[in-house]
Amino acid sequence: MTNATTALIDAISVNFVNFAVEDIRSRSWASATFSGVRHEITFTTQGEGAEAEAELFLDGLAEREFDLCDHILADIALVSRTSMPGPDGPLVRIDLEALTIEED
Repeated sequence: MTNATTALIDAISVNFVNFAVEDIRSRSWASATFSGVRHEITFTTQGEGAEAEAELFLDGLAEREFDLCDHILADIALVSRTSMPGPDGPLVRIDLEALTIEED
């Protein structure tokens, strides 16, 4: 079985040219019928296309489907987005919360 956190990071990273994870916090989660993991992820993207990549990624985020081998993305939400100048062009920091559940 694939690690849910790794699968989620991999699925997010395909949307960005310059992608760097700053912080990940994952903890087990369970309901009466499902088990999974809650994730808090902070990542950055930087460079001339960073603003456009971030906007494209965040547009329709809650409805987007991610391929998470052995897991299902039950919920994903933007917590915050910050843009600032960086040494290699614009820098965008994105904080997300997500819930993945194990497939049977």
